[in-house]
Amino acid sequence: MANGNPIGVFDSGVGGLAVVAELRKLMPDEDVLYYADHAHFPYGSKDPETVRRYALEVAGELVRRGAKLIVVACNTASSVALGALRATYPVPFVGIVPAVKPAALTSPGRCVGVLATEATFRTQVYADLVAQFAQGVRLVQQPCPDVVAAVEAGEINADGLTERMRAYLTPMLAQGVDTLVLGCTHYSFVRSQIEQIVGPGVTVIDASLPVARQSQRVLTEQGAGKGDGVPGKVTYLTSGSMDDLRHVLARLYPDTLRDGLTEGSTVR
Repeated sequence: MANGNPIGVFDSGVGGLAVVAELRKLMPDEDVLYYADHAHFPYGSKDPETVRRYALEVAGELVRRGAKLIVVACNTASSVALGALRATYPVPFVGIVPAVKPAALTSPGRCVGVLATEATFRTQVYADLVAQFAQGVRLVQQPCPDVVAAVEAGEINADGLTERMRAYLTPMLAQGVDTLVLGCTHYSFVRSQIEQIVGPGVTVIDASLPVARQSQRVLTEQGAGKGDGVPGKVTYLTSGSMDDLRHVLARLYPDTLRDGLTEGSTVR
């Protein structure tokens, strides 16, 4: 049976919009309700219990607003909160974790670089991914927290950001990395700069599209797609300032202000 309720997506900031972009390509008729938990940004620097509490609060708001499926578009929150979310709310959840498995399986030289937050590297989920799929693979791990802050400010084309990325990536390349995992949704916004720095000899893997595909599979299996052919819209929520979110969106998407902004609201 068709279901016109929205897909809920959340992150501590705007990084999860990389997943929203893929959802829109795959399912253009679906409405999306995006929640940026800016009052608690960033999740990556907080302890697991705190992140779980924030994730439960945000998901609760999305459920109250009718979300039929919720995408946890944050590696940190997915790593520490998915179990609690699924145990608490009666809607399906799709999480995102660093794409260690496909990277390990496809790396020609068995040398994989992972860009992620310190919090993600510390999680049991990440440790389990490495133990299960990266045996015999050399992993080069690199946190780059200032990139997240730059994306949140909409400063993705700043020369200084490119140079900071170069400082992170050059030592990884020197260690023989031939496959690079983007383990934070915010990094998707600087993928073009990353690919320019690492060159064509390094494969960059981003989990945003696989997560969107998994969301589509879940809706299809449950017969819960909207399916009316009417173009969907994106509505924005934030626990911070809607004016600030509007400003960042205008900088990240300079050609068009995203659908649904006029319907956005600040959650208190």
